[in-house]
Amino acid sequence: MTMTTTTPNVYIEDLAQNGTAYLGQDVTLHGWLYNKRSSGKLHFLQLRDGTGTIQCVLFKGDVPPEMFEAGNRVTQESSVRVRGTVKEDKRSTLGFEIGVTDFEILHESVDYPITPKEHGVAFLMDHRHLWLRSSRQHAITRIRAEIIRAIRTFFDERGFTLVDAPIFTPNACEGTTNLFETDYFDDKAYLTQSGQLYMEAAAAAFGKAYCFGPTFRAEKSKTRRHLTEFWMVEPEVAFLDLAGDMDLAEDFVAFIVRAVLENRRAELTLLERDVSKLEAVQKPFPRITYDEATKILKQEGHAFEYGDDFGAEDETIISNHFDRPVLIHRYPSAIKAFYMKPDPENPELSLNVDMIAPEGYGEIIGGGQREDDLNVLLKKIKEHELPETAFGWYLDLRRYGSFPHSGFGLGVERTVAWICGIHHVRETIPFPRLMERLTP
Repeated sequence: MTMTTTTPNVYIEDLAQNGTAYLGQDVTLHGWLYNKRSSGKLHFLQLRDGTGTIQCVLFKGDVPPEMFEAGNRVTQESSVRVRGTVKEDKRSTLGFEIGVTDFEILHESVDYPITPKEHGVAFLMDHRHLWLRSSRQHAITRIRAEIIRAIRTFFDERGFTLVDAPIFTPNACEGTTNLFETDYFDDKAYLTQSGQLYMEAAAAAFGKAYCFGPTFRAEKSKTRRHLTEFWMVEPEVAFLDLAGDMDLAEDFVAFIVRAVLENRRAELTLLERDVSKLEAVQKPFPRITYDEATKILKQEGHAFEYGDDFGAEDETIISNHFDRPVLIHRYPSAIKAFYMKPDPENPELSLNVDMIAPEGYGEIIGGGQREDDLNVLLKKIKEHELPETAFGWYLDLRRYGSFPHSGFGLGVERTVAWICGIHHVRETIPFPRLMERLTP
């Protein structure tokens, strides 16, 4: 049956935010049937439209028989149009429901594969394009969007210039063992591991710059913390030392967490996230050296070889000593990238910093002060057996007005996992790319 009366089209989010303004009015909603239950002369239709979910009550005495029958046969995820009166409902999380006066099935969904019963992870990942419609995945994606909004707001409001880094690169940034190689006409190119080197050039041009986009790592890892394609934001600041870099990272993460708490508390509640853990993320964050971190591992009786990088278990043990992110700085130079500047007080250590999230979520930020001496950088490139020709443009930054500078990279997916309290990063991005998964 087709509707004949014109009423204002609204989103469920409009009713959630300002429902009293619509109370008693007739409105039109478009969306999909999320769930349904019937009781004699009543159909209780849970309608979702992407901005929220609301109950629409279809009473047999209010509509023609064929329309009531349509409410009886409508199936999960069928697209529908509903017109009705906004009514107060104190039992609803929205505080409102719709008394249906007109109902139309726009397209009937037949045998929707994801049902209320339990499904295995592999099945859900195969149907990721549909799994996104579930309330849990919807909440995670909304929080991810909020985190991304906060990222851009933080840097834009502080005078940073967004500078886009290329996806195709001629050289490695984070080592040569986990590069995705591709043919580039008569040459070879690699999918970017990081935009950092390009942001160093941008910092010389704009003083404060950042890039934000996808990065790629061909790591043969099946851990809960790794994806082959993930998003990273990378700020770089001219005339900033390691201490200033840590200040910036601390301000940044505190800002993101505060934004999610202020704007996505309903989604956190749906995920059953313990928000007290997030409310504890207040400045200042603890700052410890690599040496101090290794002492924590030793005190816990954990086997660790000094000079190694921290693994997932090491990071978890360290993070359990703190109720907020911890900044670990000055790692051994031998385990850090070629562009890290040595500590002038101990050249065996790097002026680098990693931020480890609490609750065992691991490293969410890696950064530090960059080597700004041309000769030292040349030596490091040779020591790492990297092709000097591929870094010609990068070395120019040290030839023409070299300057002290620092920056870092924050991985969005690990940050989403931590803030949402999710076990595996595969749920933190709409269409995850894993070692064994390229679809959907």
